[in-house]
Amino acid sequence: MVGTGLIFGFYGCKTKNDKMRYPVAVKQEVTDDYFGVAVSDPYRWMEDDTSERVAEWVEAENSVTQAYLSKIPFREQLKQRLTDLTNYEKIGTPFRKHGKYYYYKNDGLQNQSVLYVKKTLDGESLVVLDPNQLSDDGTVALSGLSFSNDGRYLAYTISRSGSDWREIYVMDLTTKQLTQDHIQWAKFTGAEWQKDGFYYSAYDAPEKGKEFSNMNENHKIYYHKLGTGQNEDVLIYENKKYPKRFYTAWVNDDETLLFVFESGEGRGNNLFMKDLREPSSVFTPLTEDFEYEYTPSEVIGEDIYFYTNYGAPKYRLMKATTGRPQLKDWKDIVPESVNVLNSVSFIGGKMILSYTEDASERAYVYSLDGKREQEIAFPTFGSVTFSGEKDDKETFYLFTSFLFPGTIYKYDIDNNKSEKHLAPEVKFNAGNFVTEQIFYTSKDGTKIPMFITYKKGLRRDGRNPVYLYGYGGFNISLPPSFSTWRIPFLESGGIYVQVNLRGGGEYGEEWHIAGTKMQKQHVFDDFIAAAEYLIKENYTVNEKICIAGGSNGGLLVGAVVNQRPELFGVALPAVGVMDMLRYHKFTIGWNWASDYGTSEDSREMFEYLHGYSPLHTIKNDGTPYPAILVTTADHDDRVVPAHSFKYTAALQAAHTGDAPKLIRIETKAGHGAGKPISKIIEEYTDVYSFAMYNLGMDPGFPNEISK
Repeated sequence: MVGTGLIFGFYGCKTKNDKMRYPVAVKQEVTDDYFGVAVSDPYRWMEDDTSERVAEWVEAENSVTQAYLSKIPFREQLKQRLTDLTNYEKIGTPFRKHGKYYYYKNDGLQNQSVLYVKKTLDGESLVVLDPNQLSDDGTVALSGLSFSNDGRYLAYTISRSGSDWREIYVMDLTTKQLTQDHIQWAKFTGAEWQKDGFYYSAYDAPEKGKEFSNMNENHKIYYHKLGTGQNEDVLIYENKKYPKRFYTAWVNDDETLLFVFESGEGRGNNLFMKDLREPSSVFTPLTEDFEYEYTPSEVIGEDIYFYTNYGAPKYRLMKATTGRPQLKDWKDIVPESVNVLNSVSFIGGKMILSYTEDASERAYVYSLDGKREQEIAFPTFGSVTFSGEKDDKETFYLFTSFLFPGTIYKYDIDNNKSEKHLAPEVKFNAGNFVTEQIFYTSKDGTKIPMFITYKKGLRRDGRNPVYLYGYGGFNISLPPSFSTWRIPFLESGGIYVQVNLRGGGEYGEEWHIAGTKMQKQHVFDDFIAAAEYLIKENYTVNEKICIAGGSNGGLLVGAVVNQRPELFGVALPAVGVMDMLRYHKFTIGWNWASDYGTSEDSREMFEYLHGYSPLHTIKNDGTPYPAILVTTADHDDRVVPAHSFKYTAALQAAHTGDAPKLIRIETKAGHGAGKPISKIIEEYTDVYSFAMYNLGMDPGFPNEISK
C-alpha cells in the first residue's frame, strides 16, 4: 500500500511571473480490467470524498486557488460590479391557487427568494414562507410546492446544501404553522395530494457517511396521511426486479386518477394508471417501452391529454379516455410539426403550446380539440414560461432573452393581447448591445445554430475575448436567456456565444440521438467547429477563447481541451462528468447510460468512452494546455465531486505547459440548484476574474453605465 499523506512540490508552472505550487496527490496502484485492457486509476481513493485525506487535499487545493485568485488586480471590483448588478428586485410569475395570487420575490441580495400571497393583484402582500429563515447561511433552499386541493395545506420540499435529497414539510395555511408531518430521504419527487394526504417517492435511508456518493437503488412510492409518522406511510408502488429505476407519481386536480412514471432504463419512460374512484382498481400499464416520453398533461372529464414523442421525434399532443387509456387507443389532437413542441399548458378552456424554432420559442393558442387559433407575439427571439390553471380567466407568462431581463406579461387569451405586468430594473443599458443568430457548419457538414451577443460597434479585428458556452446532451435545449453574470464580460468588450449542439433537444429526438453513445464525438466536433468559425470570421483568436460548460457541459469542456488544447485560452469545466469509465457507479450515474453507454456494455463501447473520457485522455507530453479552473462542490450528489478531484489531480501531475490548472471546491453546496446568492456571487467573481485575467482583459472597473 502506498502512503496516504499529501506532499507539496513544484511542477515548474508559471503565470504572470508567479510559480504555481500544486498539492501533489498520492498515486496508488489501482488497475481495472476492461475486456482485457488494463486501465490504471491511481486516484481511486478520492472517491471516498468524506475521508480525512480527501478533506486535506481539498483544503490544500482551495488554498492554492484562492492565493492565485487573490492576486488578480480587478477581482474585488468585479465582485462589487456583480453585486450591484444582482441587487435588484426580482419577482416571479404570479400563479393562482384557490382564489389567491402567489409569487416569489427577492429584494435583491436575499440568499433565497421568499414566497408571498395576496388576495388581488394590487392587494397587500403577505409572507407565506421565507426560506432565509431555515438556515443562517442561506444553504437551505425551497425546491417545490404543492397545495392540497381543499386549499388548506401547503406541502413544500427543501434541499440542504444543494443536495438532491429532499425533505417534505406541511404548513397549515390558515395558521401559517407547520404540522407534525416531516418526510426524509425523498428524492426526485414532490408531494401529490389526494384527500387528506399525499404521494411521494423516496429511498431507504443511506449508509451513514455515504449519503452523497453511494448508488441510489430501490426507489419507492409511498402515501403519507396527515398527522401520522413516516414509519406509518403506505407503500404504493415498487419494483424489486429493477432496483435502479425511478418511480414517481402524479395525480390530476380532480383526484380521480393516479399515474406512475417508470424511468431510468432508456431515453423515455413507461406509464401506469390507477383509477382512484375504484378502491379495488390496480395499476394498468399504458405503455411498454422506455424509448419514448409519455406524459399526461391534463385530465378534463374523462379525457386524458398526453404529451409524447412516440412516433413523433418532434413531439405531439394525443388524447385518450379513462375507459380506454392504453397507448393503442391514443389519438392525435395536435400532430407533430416541423418545429419541436416543448410544452403544453391548459389555461382558460384553451391550450397554449410552446414550440422551439431554431433554438428560440414561439407560442400559440389552440382549442381543446386541437385547432390553432392565434400566435402570441413576443418582443424578440427568446424563451417563455406560462402560468395558469385550466379554469383561470387570465394567465401570465415570463419572457426573457440575452438582452431582455425576465419580464412578466399578463395575457388576455380572448383578445390575444399581452400587457406588461412587471419589468425588472437591472443597472445596465441593453441598448448598447446586440444579439445575432448565425448558423455554421460542423465537421460532417451539419448546420449548427449559435447566438452571439456583444457590444455595438464591435470591430472584427481577431482580438476580441470570447466566452463560448455549450451543453449538448440529454435532450436539453439551450434557449436564449438573461444573466447578470455575463454583463461585466460584455461591458469589457467580450463576446458571449451560446451554441446549440447536437445531443440537445433543439430539433427533437433525432438531434438528441445524434449526440449520444457512439455518436458523442459529434457534440465535441460541433463545439470545436464553433471556435474555428469565430476565428475564421475574425471575431477572435484561439488564445482569446474561453470555453465553459457545466455537468454534461463540464464533460464537453474536458473532452475538447484534450482533443484540441491549442484552440483555447481558458477552460472552465464545472461539476463535470470526467471519469467516463466509472460514472455509472455513483448515486444516479447509471441513469445516464441512455446517453453515454457504459464501460461494461461491450469492448467497443468501452473503447469509445475511454477514447474521450477527460480523466483518461489528458496529454502528458508537454503539449501546452489553456488555463483551467475546475469547479465543483462537496455536496454534489448528482455528479459526485470525485470526478473533478481525480481529473484535477491527473491534470496537475501531467506536463501540460505553464498555464494554471486549478480547482475551486465549494462547501455546503451541490450541483447548482438552490445555491444562496452570496455563494453565487463569490463563485462567479472567481470564475470570471480567472477567465478575464487569463484572456488578457483589462476591465477598467468601475464601468460607466449609460442611463
